[in-house]
Amino acid sequence: MKIIVDTVIWSLAFRRQADNAAYKEALKDLIADGRVQLLASVRQEVLSGIKSDEQFEKLKLSLRAFPDMELSTGDYELAARFFNQCQRKGIQGANTDFLICAAAVNYDCEIFTTDKDFGHFAKVLPISLYPFSI
Repeated sequence: MKIIVDTVIWSLAFRRQADNAAYKEALKDLIADGRVQLLASVRQEVLSGIKSDEQFEKLKLSLRAFPDMELSTGDYELAARFFNQCQRKGIQGANTDFLICAAAVNYDCEIFTTDKDFGHFAKVLPISLYPFSI
């Protein structure tokens, strides 16, 4: 099964802290298995806020190894539907998060994240989270 990797996992994997080793290893294994999927909006989030131009270019080139998932109008419409469904239940989230959920449902992917919001979304939406724990 393909795995959509959320921004938080990419960020953890590219940091140098030793306590991120488990995330780096898990992402490395998924890459080796050819299972990683990247959304353009996640690419943008990962690259946003990089302070040095040198680091930005290095990260940009690293991410170029992963083509963006091709999304359709229907994916964006489903993301809006998911936003509305969750909002009616009092669950808030970012547009990118709901786009990840829509892509995961439409393309039968799991979502790899540490963002607890996705656990709340999963109570309402038919998403599957990649089973990972440290």
